[in-house]
Amino acid sequence: MQTDDLNILYEDAEITVCEKPKGILSENALNGEKGIIGLLSDRAGKPLHLLHRLDRNVGGVMVFANTKKSAAALSMDIAQGRFFKEYMAVTDGIPQEDSGVYKDLLFKDSRKNRSYVVNRMRKGVREASLEYTVLKKNTEKSIVRVLLHTGRTHQIRVQFSSRKTPLTGDVKYGSRDRTTGDIALHSCRISFYHPVTKEKLCFESQPDFSVYPWSIFGGI
Repeated sequence: MQTDDLNILYEDAEITVCEKPKGILSENALNGEKGIIGLLSDRAGKPLHLLHRLDRNVGGVMVFANTKKSAAALSMDIAQGRFFKEYMAVTDGIPQEDSGVYKDLLFKDSRKNRSYVVNRMRKGVREASLEYTVLKKNTEKSIVRVLLHTGRTHQIRVQFSSRKTPLTGDVKYGSRDRTTGDIALHSCRISFYHPVTKEKLCFESQPDFSVYPWSIFGGI
C-alpha cells in the first residue's frame, strides 16, 4: 500500500486521524512489514506515535499523535476513560437481548495470542466491559454497535464468542462462516479531547456494505 492511498480524515500539528484498511497491521512488524503507523510516519517525514491498535483484518478509524507531548496527553486520557471507541460487527447468531452490557474477566495467553473468559481473578486476568445495541437482525445474523468501556486484547471477539454469537468470519473464536476470510468488525467511531485545544472531536467510518456479510443488511 502506498502512502497516497491512505484516507486521512483530519490532520493538524498535533494529531492525524485516518481510516486503517483491512489487511494492514497497526504496528510495524519485526520482519520489516510496515504497519499503518509506518506508512503515516513516512508520509509525515517523521515518526508518529501509536495510541491504540486494530487487528490486521479489522479496519476503521484510528488517531495518531504527531508529537510526544500529544501522545502523552492522549495516552493519559485513554487510561482515565476519556477516549471513546465504538465498533460495528456482524455476529453469527442473535444476542439474547437487543441491548445490554457484557462484563467478564479476561485472561490473555500471550503465547497463543488469544484471550479467554475465566471465572475468577488471578495473575494475568483483567476486567472487561462493553455495551452493545443490535441495529439489525435476521434469522441467522445480526449487526451490533459496540461501545468499549475497556480495551482488552480481542475483547469484542471473545466476549461475543463466549455467549455463542462469535463475530462472522472469526474462526479463531468459533465462527464457522469462512466465506470471506475476514472478521466482520469495523472501528466506526472514535471521540476524544484534542490534546492541546481540549475540544471534543468525533470521527466516523462506515464498513463497506457492498461486501458480505455487511451486504446482507443493505446498510444501516
